Amino acid sequence: MIHFLQFKKKTIGTNKGKFSQGTVWMEKEEKRRRFFFWKKGERTGKRMKAHLILEDGNVFTGTSIGSTREVISEIVFNTSMTGYLEVLTDPSYAGQAVVMTYPLIGNYGITPDMESGRPWPDGYIVRELSRMPSNFREEGTIQDFLTKYDIPGIAGIDTRALTKILREKGTMNGMITTNNNYNIEEIIPRLKAYTTGNVVDKVTCSEKRVLKGNGKRVALLDLGAKNNIAQSLNKRGCEVTIYPAHTTAEEILATNPDGIMLSNGPGDPKECKEIIAEIKKLYDSDTPIFAICLGHQLMALATGADTHKMKYGHRGGNHPVKDLATGRVYISSQNHGYVVDAEGLEEKNIAKPAFVNVNDGTNEGMAYEGKNIFTVQFHPEACPGPQDSSYLFDRFMDMMGGNK
Repeated sequence: MIHFLQFKKKTIGTNKGKFSQGTVWMEKEEKRRRFFFWKKGERTGKRMKAHLILEDGNVFTGTSIGSTREVISEIVFNTSMTGYLEVLTDPSYAGQAVVMTYPLIGNYGITPDMESGRPWPDGYIVRELSRMPSNFREEGTIQDFLTKYDIPGIAGIDTRALTKILREKGTMNGMITTNNNYNIEEIIPRLKAYTTGNVVDKVTCSEKRVLKGNGKRVALLDLGAKNNIAQSLNKRGCEVTIYPAHTTAEEILATNPDGIMLSNGPGDPKECKEIIAEIKKLYDSDTPIFAICLGHQLMALATGADTHKMKYGHRGGNHPVKDLATGRVYISSQNHGYVVDAEGLEEKNIAKPAFVNVNDGTNEGMAYEGKNIFTVQFHPEACPGPQDSSYLFDRFMDMMGGNK
């Protein structure tokens, strides 16, 4: 139970002095009790400073949240207005520090709405972190969640100004540090040298597991899969076998699956050379294949296309994509910093563009010629974000012969 007391236009006396026109918040819970004192709009007491240092020399100073360790990472921004927990637990953010553009984060705390078993970003950057989360399913606070998994963060900075820098100059590396005596001339070369590397190995499952079902048997290659991909298939009756990223094509095809799913995942797709070689073997089979995000990029690379890094990527729940077959536009959930150059596949009659981003014209999906394969850059499983394109899972079911 939480007790809330408020005193207005009164002088509150304590053994440490007086706080005029203050507000006292008292939160009582089974395992902790916290007091917050406010004076002239500012919280008193010890709050550790943190600094976000960008490779272009810009520095933002705020308050440390989560772990106090120092971290260098790629700084990206997400424009979702809801679903901060799904963003935190999306494995595609491994190797990156995420800026949440929505100004207040954490107001319902930590709930079961997670896309994996833990948070994956290297760092977390917010304008304001909710002090008193409230939800009937709340299991803790973001502060405790970040601390538990040793993830540093910073709050109290101007995230609008930060996002504007990233949009104008492009995604760049940065450091979150609590060292007030940092040497920026020593730090910037380290920031410029940082790369995310192959982070798929970090996020993929360590062993095969199965979600039981009575329908079609789907092999899901886990490149950093969000939970709702397997769940979207499973609720359609599929038995989903989830394989580690480096599983060979021979092992997958030996089980004679009705369909193969290539998941989302983090990092530069060109780092996944061994996985690309196995995906080419899957392409050469006659098994229906549906790929999302990183899986979409790897299928393109496996068939001779190229990919390139975007200026600042697409991350959020409000990205319009156009189905080129029908002309219909869907609002989609997205999280990617690389994009497929579709022209190479189209010129060779290997695949043709199926979806395009309405905002910038980049490729959002491919339909493969003479193959039972289609791929999309966006996230039809949502979580968070709109479910406009969830029908694509039904299309995949039809590719496998429907619910027979």
